[in-house]
Amino acid sequence: MKILVHPLEINDQRRIGVKNSEFSSDFPTKMKRLGGALWSPEHQCWHIAYNPDAWGRLTTEFSACTIIKSLPHSSKPEKPQQEKAETEFIPSFKRNMHELALFQSPDDSAMLWLHLPKHLTEKMLETVKQIHGRKWNPDQKIWEIPYTQLSLRFISKYLPQIKFHFTPKEDLPEGHVLESKANFPKQGIQYTFTPAKYEAAVTALEQALTLKNYSYRTIKSYKNCFRAFIRHYDQMKPSQISKKEIDQYIYMLLKTRKISRSHQNQILSAIKFFYTSVIEQEDKVSGLFRPRKEEKLPQVLTQEEVVSFLKAIPNLKHRCIMMMIYSGGLRLGEVINLHINDLQIEQKRIFVRNGKGKKDRCTLLSDKAVAILKDYFEIYMPVAWLFEGATGGKYSERSVQQIFTAAKTLSKINPDATVHTLRHSFATHLLEQGVDLRYIQELLGHASSKTTEIYTHITKKGMGALKSPLDFLDI
Repeated sequence: MKILVHPLEINDQRRIGVKNSEFSSDFPTKMKRLGGALWSPEHQCWHIAYNPDAWGRLTTEFSACTIIKSLPHSSKPEKPQQEKAETEFIPSFKRNMHELALFQSPDDSAMLWLHLPKHLTEKMLETVKQIHGRKWNPDQKIWEIPYTQLSLRFISKYLPQIKFHFTPKEDLPEGHVLESKANFPKQGIQYTFTPAKYEAAVTALEQALTLKNYSYRTIKSYKNCFRAFIRHYDQMKPSQISKKEIDQYIYMLLKTRKISRSHQNQILSAIKFFYTSVIEQEDKVSGLFRPRKEEKLPQVLTQEEVVSFLKAIPNLKHRCIMMMIYSGGLRLGEVINLHINDLQIEQKRIFVRNGKGKKDRCTLLSDKAVAILKDYFEIYMPVAWLFEGATGGKYSERSVQQIFTAAKTLSKINPDATVHTLRHSFATHLLEQGVDLRYIQELLGHASSKTTEIYTHITKKGMGALKSPLDFLDI
C-alpha cells in the first residue's frame, strides 16, 4: 500500500496531510494510533502535526508501506527520494542537549520552543515556570512559550545567558491572549431575563437608585431581587402588595430555598427602597422582620501561612497582585481598579479611589511590594490599569480568585480562606504589632470603629501570657 503525504494549512497551522492510495480497512485504525491525527472533510484526508516527532510516528506505523511525498492537491505524486533527508519535508529541529536555547516552533508561528537542559533544571525551572503562557510539550520534551515582546523581555531579564537560534521579528505582539476573543461576551451584550408583568416598577427602581448614585453592583442586585419579588405576585400591582404578603414571600424563600442571612437582607433592602423612595408607601416596610445578626469571626491566616502562600505563586504578575492585597488590606474590587498613578511610592502609600461606600482613602505600600513592582513594570509595562488583563483593560475578579485558589491548594493553608482573608490577615497582623485600632480603621476604610473592633477578638497578642484559672487551683 502507498501512503501519500503533503503539507497542509488548517486553521492557520501547518499540518501534514496523509492519504492512502487504495482502500484499506486498517488505515483509519492505524491513523488513530498515531495520536493527534484528525480527519479533514474539507481536504478529504487525515492530518497530523507538522513536526519531526509526528513524522517519526507516521513512518514507524507505516514502515511496511511506501511513503510518497507530494505537493498539495497534486494528481501526480513525486517519486520518493530515498537519499534525501526527511528534514527537506519535515522541519528539522536540532539542539545541543547541554545548551539553554530558544527556537522558533516548527508547529506554530506564534510560539517559541525553549530547551532547558537537565543540568540547569534545578536552578532555572522555577524561573521558566514564571513565563506568561508557558506550557510543557511532553512529546518534544521542551517548553513552549508565546512569541511576544512580553516573553522576550522576561527572558532577557531573567535568562540572559540563553542562546537564540533565530532573529526575533520587530512587529511582535505585546502580550499573549490566552483565550480567543470569541470566547468573551461581546461588549454591550444584553443578557436575557424573564420580565415581570409590571416591569415598569423595576425600571422606576433602577432610575431612583441611579439618581442616588448607588453602585452598578448594588443596582443590579436590587433589580434582580425586586423583579423576583413582584413576579411572585405577578397578577398584583406592586402598589397593592401588602406588608403581610412581603413577610409571606420572605418566609417562603427561607423555608423552600434556605436563603442566607445576607441574601435575605438584600431582598428586604431592595423592597424597602422601592416602597420608601419610589412610591412612598413607607408604612408597608416599617417594622419588617430582619434576620438576627450573626457574630462570626473572619478567617485569618498566620504570618507563616502568608509566607507559604506567597511563595507558592510562581508567576511574577500573580504574586504581585496578592502582595498588593496583603500590603494595603485591599478588597478584591479595589486591587483590580488600581491605576498606575494610584501608587505613591515616595510616601509608601496606595491611593484607593472610590472604594466601598464611594469613599477614597490611603493605605500602606510595603517596601517589598515596591521591589516586586519594579520587576513587574519592567516586564509587563502596564499602560493605565496597574494590572491589565490578557485582552486589555483591567484584570478580572474571577482571574484573581483562580490565582488565590491555586496558590491556596499548593501551599496547603486554611482551605476556607478566600481573597478577602488577606485583608482580614492584614488588619489582624497590624493589631498584633501594636498598631492603634483607629489607624487600622482608616487603613481599611471602615466607617465605624465597631466594624474594626472585630479583629480584637481574633488577635493572639498576649494570649501566650494568659493562664486558665484551673492552673491556680490546688488539686
